[in-house]
Amino acid sequence: MSDIRTLGSSGLETPGLVLGGNVFGWTAGEATSFKILDRFIAAGGTMVDTADVYSAWIPGHRGGESETVIGRWLKQRRRRDDVLIATKVGMQPGEGGTGLAPARIAAAIEASLKRLNTDYVDLYYAHQDDAEVPQDAVLEAFDALVRAGKVRALGASNFSAKRLASALDISAANGLAAYSVLQPEFNLMTRDRFEGALQALCTERNLGVLSYFGLAAGFLTGKYRSVADLAKSQRGARIVPYLTDRGHAVLGVMDAVAAETGATLAQIALAWNATQPGITAPIASATSVAQLDELLAAMTLKLNTDQIARLDVASLEQASP
Repeated sequence: MSDIRTLGSSGLETPGLVLGGNVFGWTAGEATSFKILDRFIAAGGTMVDTADVYSAWIPGHRGGESETVIGRWLKQRRRRDDVLIATKVGMQPGEGGTGLAPARIAAAIEASLKRLNTDYVDLYYAHQDDAEVPQDAVLEAFDALVRAGKVRALGASNFSAKRLASALDISAANGLAAYSVLQPEFNLMTRDRFEGALQALCTERNLGVLSYFGLAAGFLTGKYRSVADLAKSQRGARIVPYLTDRGHAVLGVMDAVAAETGATLAQIALAWNATQPGITAPIASATSVAQLDELLAAMTLKLNTDQIARLDVASLEQASP
């Protein structure tokens, strides 16, 4: 595992990889999920990222499946003190309403804590912004959870720079707990959702940044190079936007770097991500222990400046403004 990194002003620390729990109870069954979690902690990993909505998009699922698997693992292994749990509210409707309504936040945390078999979470995210609820009301609801000891730190995911800055200002002006972590989509194929104003804001305000989709839904593993490859995964449809000249150019440079380093494309993608300004660590999920071991090795891979520059050139060419 790589060096421990401080997560902004949250008071939390993590090595250079956070384990994504979106696959638990979905493409990774409970037994496999337990093995992945065991291996991650044994290798020095600390933070597991989940959400109340995982995996409500699957027919027959209601959401909470991932939290439930993690909760059973925590109970059986008695490892609560050895792991940081991050979960989210804002995409899963339920008791108290929808989005970030204060009543929804209050009800959602209780449901998450029950599923997770714990009395607190280390990092609680607003999964997405909610323009329908005044930001001061949202922050007061989150602040109440921090004061009650149910949440250690707050995070924001999928926020614009303007809205995140506004939320930070409101917290500062009113003495409320503030977002100290941002979780944006960020990878070699999708850079504009973080780079620029958000990146500058996080640096200026000392927010930790844990990026998701570091492997671009699997595209950056190199397994998907044509439409014919999409059937290899249940997530194949997410790959379609990357099958472009730019996408193939990025894979081409990654292939060359792989030949130079002996690393896999997944390791290269995550190692590049972890070197980017403002990024604390990428989040990545695994559906097998072997796949996790590959991801863990990315954290000790050191790309040289020339390799990073070549990846940047291919990644930025014809990128969306």
